[in-house]
Amino acid sequence: MKILAIEKELPGAGVASEKFNLHAKAEALRVWKFYQSGVIRELYFRQDRHEAVLILECRDLAEAESLLNTLPLVKEKLIAIDLIPLAPYPGFARLFST
Repeated sequence: MKILAIEKELPGAGVASEKFNLHAKAEALRVWKFYQSGVIRELYFRQDRHEAVLILECRDLAEAESLLNTLPLVKEKLIAIDLIPLAPYPGFARLFST
């Protein structure tokens, strides 16, 4: 299942904060491992904010949530992640099938 994961900074956790910087390298290492294993398929930063947007491939939302909860910045309550399950778009078949 494809899942869109959108990071959101929690109040008072600013990217420049000392606590954030303490965990940034461990966070990057964990994300890289997820990328190498195929869980994270795509990884972006929003252009308008310093927040990540991920495309995940997981069995279901529960697996995605469980994996992302192991991220150091999530564990430290510096960020939260909204998960959105995605499905293929069926509109063309409805419009153009005979």
